[in-house]
Amino acid sequence: MSDLEGFLFPRTATGRSSLLPPPPWHYSGDLLTIEYRTDPDHVIELLPEPLEPADDPGAVALVWADWQSCSDGGEELLDPVRSQYKEVFFVIRGRYRGEHVSRCAYIWVDTDFAMARGHYQGYPKKLGAIRMTRPVPFGKAGPRLQPGGRFGATLAAYDRRLAQATFTITGTSETGGFVNAHAMAHTRFVPSIEGPDAPPSLHELVSLKTTDVEAGPIFVGDADLELFASPTEEFDRLAPRELLGAYYRQVGATFAGGTTLETYRDGA
Repeated sequence: MSDLEGFLFPRTATGRSSLLPPPPWHYSGDLLTIEYRTDPDHVIELLPEPLEPADDPGAVALVWADWQSCSDGGEELLDPVRSQYKEVFFVIRGRYRGEHVSRCAYIWVDTDFAMARGHYQGYPKKLGAIRMTRPVPFGKAGPRLQPGGRFGATLAAYDRRLAQATFTITGTSETGGFVNAHAMAHTRFVPSIEGPDAPPSLHELVSLKTTDVEAGPIFVGDADLELFASPTEEFDRLAPRELLGAYYRQVGATFAGGTTLETYRDGA
């Protein structure tokens, strides 16, 4: 018998097959963010205790992201299938002990390693198909990051279109929205193997730690957004009532762990 190695499954004698290397994890990517207001009651219903409603409780951010990521050694960058992925996520806000926090309510991603990494962090990731227009510095097969640049973005899952957006740059901005601007408060949850009546094996509220944040100019613009109902989703309860703003930005950051804020003992 030997000790099994690996940060995540499958754990083996060497650990080489692990789906994920250990943190820290580094991210660089392009983000398209559309902020809007929805029915505040439908945001509040997604806040677990002890989170309380935020100021402007109906504010939501829908983010398309095109990422390249790696661990400290950077080996994934030489094997791009292990480093490149896209995701789309809805961000809402709440308050924890009087301070505003951001929270990912729904999210889709297009690779297994990114989904598993998200589950470890408390993101409720599901598989989806995501497409984003890429900016280009040369040629005519893409927009420039300048006024007039036009972008499209789509999300699908289980053979159904879930969301689509267009964005046209009108200028630059000093700020890039407010919904996704706070520390993230996520729920990590694993039900008990003994059945639904047993307390969960893991149920905690956590805050994520991000370091080495770098970001390029914030491009602001006009956006159109459509959400579509699906029998396997309920994000359409966050349907837009009023668009607040749209932004495009290139960013980089490092995930360096987190902090347990609450451990639920009663299965609540």
